[in-house]
Amino acid sequence: MAKENKTKKQVVPNVTIEGARILFRNFRGEASTYNAKGRRNFCVILDPDLAFKLSGDGWNVKTLKPRDEEDEPQSYMQVKVVYGSRPPKIVILSGNSRTEVDEETVGMLDWAEIENVDLTIRPYEYDVNGRTGISAYLKSMYVTLVDDYLEQKYSDCEHHICNHDCANCKECNELPVMDD
Repeated sequence: MAKENKTKKQVVPNVTIEGARILFRNFRGEASTYNAKGRRNFCVILDPDLAFKLSGDGWNVKTLKPRDEEDEPQSYMQVKVVYGSRPPKIVILSGNSRTEVDEETVGMLDWAEIENVDLTIRPYEYDVNGRTGISAYLKSMYVTLVDDYLEQKYSDCEHHICNHDCANCKECNELPVMDD
């Protein structure tokens, strides 16, 4: 009796990159020469070994031409940021605060001064009009912002601007309570 040889579809795993370098940020989804309005995305630089592996697996890896003759070309991949049935988890770390951003606030990352990015990309295998491959979608991203001296200075409640009715600062906590 002959056994049927069924080929199992290989599951493509998520890709996690720590200390990622991102560029061409368009978290707002603004229209441009290279982007249709409403399409949020960014590109992530890939080290040569990872680029080779991902390209071999079918991911859409591209090469950035060097600016200077002595520089090497760099591999990168566009990552889509889509809010829908599987929205990404994006967390901004600044000083001692941790803020999760959503579709309305993610645009702030377009111009943020970023110190570090750790991210996980999930694959989406496509087969459109005979073209196949793997698109990259953001699953999660933790963004550490560069500490701003003035932000730190004024984050302390003793230095905040107050209408003297907040009960959070030294002045407000020492105000006498008036009885009617």
